[in-house]
Amino acid sequence: MATIATPLHLHECQFDHIEVSQDGRREVQLGPHTIQTHGVRLARNHLHDWVVLILLAAVVIALHFAPPFSRFVGKDMMTYVSYPVKQSTVPAWGVPIISIVCPVIIFLSVYIARRDVYDLHHATLGVLYSVLITAVVTTVVKNAVGRPRPDFFWRCFPDGKQLYDQVTGDVICHGEKSFLKDGRKSFPSGHTSWSFAGLVFLSLYLSGKIKVFDRQGHVAKLCIMILPLLIASLVGISRIDDYRHHWEDVFAGGLLGFIMAMLCYLHFFPPPYHHQGWGPYAYFHMLEELQVANSHNAESQQSVCGHHVELSRQHNSRTSRNDLEAGRV
Repeated sequence: MATIATPLHLHECQFDHIEVSQDGRREVQLGPHTIQTHGVRLARNHLHDWVVLILLAAVVIALHFAPPFSRFVGKDMMTYVSYPVKQSTVPAWGVPIISIVCPVIIFLSVYIARRDVYDLHHATLGVLYSVLITAVVTTVVKNAVGRPRPDFFWRCFPDGKQLYDQVTGDVICHGEKSFLKDGRKSFPSGHTSWSFAGLVFLSLYLSGKIKVFDRQGHVAKLCIMILPLLIASLVGISRIDDYRHHWEDVFAGGLLGFIMAMLCYLHFFPPPYHHQGWGPYAYFHMLEELQVANSHNAESQQSVCGHHVELSRQHNSRTSRNDLEAGRV
């Protein structure tokens, strides 16, 4: 009996990226999405977001040099702003490290483990937006309110000799201008708002990655989530201990950073308790697009393969009939 030959190209009719699950649904099997393979396209798609981010950074720098509101400070108010001048436990240069650099290092560590550039890109973009938007709001409010710091007296009168306007009773300061200018920027606390903006975002990010709210009762996961919040709280407490802020300043700064971190995180990621809380929205959108594309490719390949099979059957049928007529069978 003549054997039916299968054309070699039929073996190419395979669906390398689609598998059928037990419930009959097609699932796309994804490889790693690295900076080399998807980074350029991802950055191009979010180019305008990075441009706005740069503009926000420029606004923060410009607002830092803007003069604050010169609020009235009378002699009877000095009781509450006569605390000694101390060095900051957390210096100003350390705040960006705590709120931005440390979270980004963790994002990079997750990227090295998972090879998902979507996660790295959106986590980095999200934490930068969280901190910079918080910084803009904080600085604007600082300059608009002009509240004296707890150590304002010694900034105003470094030699202890008090001088007041005889008509209005307002202070007439003779301290260093730049130090005195900073002394009118107490509300809200910038150290606290920046720290909460970055570390609350990190806490939410870790919650989604390790699935803190999976209802399995693993308290160790909860401790990991709380650790960034504790660090942010300690930064705020240090501002009170250093007599740089009143407690209301720290509370307002922490609340501002917390709210902004929540908004920015939920803009890029599902809630941590969601079943897809481990990845950014962009990852799942890309997955859906790939599933649709592969579905169309599968249908096209099935049609081509079916046509090839039919041609092969017709060819084999004619061959068998010719062999029969020729007496070779």
